[in-house]
Amino acid sequence: MSRTIFTSVAAVIEIVTGLILMVVPSAFARVLFGADLPEAGQAVGRIAGFALLSLGIACRPGSEAPTTALSALVIYNLLITPYLIYVGMVGGPVGPLLWPAAALHGLLSVILVRARFGQPAK
Repeated sequence: MSRTIFTSVAAVIEIVTGLILMVVPSAFARVLFGADLPEAGQAVGRIAGFALLSLGIACRPGSEAPTTALSALVIYNLLITPYLIYVGMVGGPVGPLLWPAAALHGLLSVILVRARFGQPAK
């Protein structure tokens, strides 16, 4: 098999794993490790899901690497920002860096969306 096929398969696996972790992190841990996750573990599992989804998108073959990598960063930051806000607002596990992290990812979202979809410099 060629490197492109291996890369494609690996990218699909990471994308699927990321989506599963985003939706049902405790169920994923149950089938993988035989145990449920506590509330904080579920939050971290979802964050890992965002990262794996982004990694899979960045690594998929057939597209320009810099654009693909930038798209992956956009997706990650657009997913993590509202999730961190959600965790903070519903009374989930909130540490001292939750709100600064949410603000930082929100700012990165704006910057990266403008970099990815903004008008090219003239």
